[in-house]
Amino acid sequence: MKVQENYRKTILDNGIRVVTERIPHVRSVSIGIWIQAGTCDEAPEYNGVAHFVEHMVFKGTETRSSLEIADAIESLGGSINAFTSKELTCFYAQVLDENIEVALEILSDLVLHPRLDENDIEREKGVVLEEIMELEDTPSELVHEIFIQDLFKPHPLSFSILGTKETVQRLGREDILRFMSENYSANRVVVAAAGNLDHNHVVRLAEKFLGRLSSASSRNLPELPPERPATNVVKNRFQQAHICIGRRAFHYTHPKRYPLLLLNTILGYGMSSRLFQNIREKHGLAYSIYSFADFLKDTGIFGVYLGTDPENIDLSVELVKKELKDLKENHLDNGELEKRKNQLKGNLILGLESTSGRMNRLAKMEIYRGDFLSIETIIQSINAVTEEDIHSVAEELFDDHQLYLTILKPEENGQGLSG
Repeated sequence: MKVQENYRKTILDNGIRVVTERIPHVRSVSIGIWIQAGTCDEAPEYNGVAHFVEHMVFKGTETRSSLEIADAIESLGGSINAFTSKELTCFYAQVLDENIEVALEILSDLVLHPRLDENDIEREKGVVLEEIMELEDTPSELVHEIFIQDLFKPHPLSFSILGTKETVQRLGREDILRFMSENYSANRVVVAAAGNLDHNHVVRLAEKFLGRLSSASSRNLPELPPERPATNVVKNRFQQAHICIGRRAFHYTHPKRYPLLLLNTILGYGMSSRLFQNIREKHGLAYSIYSFADFLKDTGIFGVYLGTDPENIDLSVELVKKELKDLKENHLDNGELEKRKNQLKGNLILGLESTSGRMNRLAKMEIYRGDFLSIETIIQSINAVTEEDIHSVAEELFDDHQLYLTILKPEENGQGLSG
């Protein structure tokens, strides 16, 4: 299982890092401008400003209208978009290799020269408020939102990426400009590109379009508060109960990253996982059930999600905890670890068949590690995980007294754990 990689890195004079991976057998390039700024950089009263910035730059720049931004890329057969996370904001495009200069020029224009018209700001507030209401109408996503709040409050990692109705309505042009001035600085920018490209050409383009961006002060994030595991039951108007159970886990570079990824695969990733086979197939208690792991700069998240009939809340939680306990105390099934290693490695390789997947991987490695791990190195790390490593992670994370439990349940006729 060998993947050819052509990785290179250059740091511009102003501190911007340019990382690329050349994939000569494709005709496309995925390129992104990554900002090390997200929800965790917000003040409580302006929660949602990072995401709002992401929206506003697409409303127009000093030289382009909203339509001209989209048309400049789409008329070439490409696509352009952006996303905001707890710790990062990314503006990215996928284009034919011959159009990489156009893509980076437009992305740079968004980041450096947004118009931020007052009327556009007021209109876009309505769009984001609709996005918040859509989240509130999607309980399977809303329970994750509340679960993350429970894990990290009052730390900014607990803030909603979208913000709240109150904080979004409060945002003004000066708040947006202040956030960008404080966070959109060269020392917190990574330009990542993957596809049929020449690294030196990408460096020249980054210097041309972003070389004048200055560096500001370094990022200062508050310390994480102590964990305070609890059960949080939230009543809602939906018919099904939605449950998240889990806790804080490991950061991006933690040595137990790969054992946790394998544990997650064994427990709840896919139809052959233990949770799916036991709770859905054997007991018929859930249509959707899975486990998840996410790695951040200084911490991480591990959890299990399921949706079930309110009458089955207690039984479902009991069966999930039983699976967690089993991973702590008992041997893995015959050949199970090797099967899940192959599954994890296969998923990794399949994810690298797209230039966008490789671009994302490049950027996150640079941001969280400051270096690059080859696929061969990662595969070796996965292969090296032992059953004892799996048990060690399970013992560390799956203490009943340290688990957070978040439940959305109907207002009426709800059975099980009471709020």
